[in-house]
Amino acid sequence: MTDLLLIDANQDRSSSLSEQLASQGMQVKEAAELGNLALGQFDCLLLDRAAAPEDLHSVTEQLPVVVIADDGNIADAVGAMHRGAKDYLQRPIELDELLAAIERACAYPPNTASVSAAGMELIGSSENTQTLRKRIEKVGPSDSPVLILGQSGTGKELVARALHAASRRARAPMITLNCATVPENLIVTELFGIEPFGTTQTGGKGLVEAAHGGTLFLDEIAELSPSAQAKLIHVVQGENRKVGSARSSSVDVRIIAATHRDLQALTESGDFRSDLFYRLNVLTFQLSPLKNRHEDILEIGEWLLNQACLRLDKSNLTLGDSAKETMLSYHWPGNVRELGNAIERAVILSDDDTEITPSLLAIEADPISEFVSSTTEPDTEQTSLEDYFVRFVQEHQDQLTETELAEKLGISRKSLWERRQRLNIPRKKTRKRGPRIDTGANH
Repeated sequence: MTDLLLIDANQDRSSSLSEQLASQGMQVKEAAELGNLALGQFDCLLLDRAAAPEDLHSVTEQLPVVVIADDGNIADAVGAMHRGAKDYLQRPIELDELLAAIERACAYPPNTASVSAAGMELIGSSENTQTLRKRIEKVGPSDSPVLILGQSGTGKELVARALHAASRRARAPMITLNCATVPENLIVTELFGIEPFGTTQTGGKGLVEAAHGGTLFLDEIAELSPSAQAKLIHVVQGENRKVGSARSSSVDVRIIAATHRDLQALTESGDFRSDLFYRLNVLTFQLSPLKNRHEDILEIGEWLLNQACLRLDKSNLTLGDSAKETMLSYHWPGNVRELGNAIERAVILSDDDTEITPSLLAIEADPISEFVSSTTEPDTEQTSLEDYFVRFVQEHQDQLTETELAEKLGISRKSLWERRQRLNIPRKKTRKRGPRIDTGANH
């Protein structure tokens, strides 16, 4: 049985509505105002707009709220949704309409799930990972937009899912769209939907509408077309307008966006709308690459190994000591995604009751990084592996031959030449010796 709290100062109207809801098997408590009522005992609050407190968030954080108004408008509805209301209805209301609104609201009540409930994918004991978990716990319950930045494969979608799981929207859908995978001419209708036109064209619900009450995760937001960027601004403000429609509808969606690109630089160059950037850049997560989370590598690897063994029906596989050493010395340019691929490949190629070896992982310890780290003191936060290579070659090519350079770097002469070409590092020109001149002094 659904327990409802109905707040309306109009007693006649409240009693009539209460009787209708009771006939549908619902338990209804009536009150003229919120007062000090214990809200936690109810499944949903039906709240007359005139009785709504200024701080509606304090109520919506405790239970789902459906606001009912006499003369509502879009601006008023958007305001209520921004303050946490699950729905906004205008009188007169059909009973079926109200029942549907109650059902939707009760489907995703406030949620206090922690990051641990979001999934064990956020693994690791490094300081970076511990800080990330704490920040997710703090930011998750908010409805503010979130921008997640980081290299490909660092786990941006995992963070988005953890934020959703830690929010009040956890029981509502999280809709995900990779903006780079949808053609520019389709992205607008995909996101915002399309209004029916005439008798030949059927309308369609967009992903924004599908995410109502929940979270919309836009991966690779930097690839979003300019027209879609313009329309997304209104979604952040609580409005959605379908393609071909002359009016907007209110929508309650939390937007989480992610990109591996420098969105600030794209904004400054005019390649990304500044007004959208500043609306999205409310709460920002900067994810560290795996090479900077050294303590996490083996922990994540062990977890991925267990998952792959379960999925592929392999048993008693372990990471050998040599595999662990190789994993720790490798720079993982593809981050956690590359680690997952390496583990899965090793499990597929292995036999039961065996140790995973470096050859099964198909990765090698990076000899460039090992050698350079012994001769220089690079700032790994600022300097990439290619920067190491360039620096080392430029510093030592006067003293070493090409063969010696290649040996020190642990690569072939052919690889050295190819990297020189790709990175535009010309060989130092040596002064050619002229022909030997016989002075005849010995004659």
